[in-house]
Amino acid sequence: MSEHSTYTPGSAVEKWLDDRLPIIRFSKEHLMDFPTPKNLNYWWTFGAILVMCLGIQIVTGIILAMHYTPNVAMAFDSVEHIRRDVNGGRIIQAVHAVGASMFFVALYIHMFRGLYYGSYKAPREIIWILGVLIFILTVATAFMGYILPWGQMSFWGATVISNIFSAIPVVGENIKQLVLGGFAVGNPTLNRFFSLHYLLPFVIAAIVGLHIWALHVPGNNNPIGVEVKESRDTVAFHPYYTMKDMFAMVVFLIPFAWFVFFAPDILGHPDNYIMANSQVTPAHIVPEWYLLPFYTILRAIDFNVLFIDSKLGGVIAMGGALVMLLVVPWLDTSKVRSGTFRPLFKWFYWLFAINFVALTYLGAQPAEGIYTVLAKVCTAYYFIYFLVVLPVLSRIETPKPLPTSISESVLGKAHA
Repeated sequence: MSEHSTYTPGSAVEKWLDDRLPIIRFSKEHLMDFPTPKNLNYWWTFGAILVMCLGIQIVTGIILAMHYTPNVAMAFDSVEHIRRDVNGGRIIQAVHAVGASMFFVALYIHMFRGLYYGSYKAPREIIWILGVLIFILTVATAFMGYILPWGQMSFWGATVISNIFSAIPVVGENIKQLVLGGFAVGNPTLNRFFSLHYLLPFVIAAIVGLHIWALHVPGNNNPIGVEVKESRDTVAFHPYYTMKDMFAMVVFLIPFAWFVFFAPDILGHPDNYIMANSQVTPAHIVPEWYLLPFYTILRAIDFNVLFIDSKLGGVIAMGGALVMLLVVPWLDTSKVRSGTFRPLFKWFYWLFAINFVALTYLGAQPAEGIYTVLAKVCTAYYFIYFLVVLPVLSRIETPKPLPTSISESVLGKAHA
């Protein structure tokens, strides 16, 4: 990355603009000509896919907000009005609802790719932390969006999750009332959640900007985890990776479109198509699928530990599950980034991935019998992976020898 620009304005208009707002120079240096490792695979396209998903959610969200009424007496009917009476409303609502699930599919793949290839290791800790903050804010935004249709799951989900705050000693009840705008879920709650659900995506977009900026300081990580040593290790971002990203976006949009046009409601809970009723409790209160792993961790702690009761213990465990992600750069101190060259790490990593899928499944099951035992086991392994496995492996594992450069790795494959 040269400090001296190679950009030359191609016309008088470009020259005039460049002297006042060098936006074309900036895009050419930092986007089009940005030197990118030549060995990035398709797992690296999910960053661009996520930017696309965020754009889709913001645009469809703004349109939906024009027709939505954040009032407990009218919210449910206003969603039905959007579906039935607004021109293109059914498609826009379906794109927004399905888009939330597709966003999380891409987000989880993006994060698990980072965990496998060590994208959180020095000098990329800030990139990773910003990414985890985006994830946490996206979880909060998605939860608040789930409340807006004001169906049975919306109402009871808000009731259950808001009760989490009351578990916090001393200030918990006050925080709960501040979140709800009263003593129970009601009109002030819906207004608060609507306001925040509308605002937070713009905050997320700003942090995404920081995330990308932070990425452009050390540059991309890559599948072998070896830093760029010479110019022949890289290619320009455009056209090589812009084309690859665009192809991946089109492929990703195929299942996205299938859900929108053929099964727009399949990812939602049937009870959420019944208007909220504070007098009728659903048989099983569950959040959307993408929140289930952390819901399982919350429910798994159903026992007291010393002076910490089970309710507070569950809240601490769920919060701790997110904190683990924030501090993982300091838990895994292995000098080798990529899991490709870490034989022991691979086994524990894939067990962690399976464990995460199991947590998702268990969150949708009733909290009884074998499900509660499995939830405890899976929750235990989640924390063991971060607090025991990663630090211990960093000290005892003997990694495979690394290629001396990206070019050696790429050319070695070509000649194999």
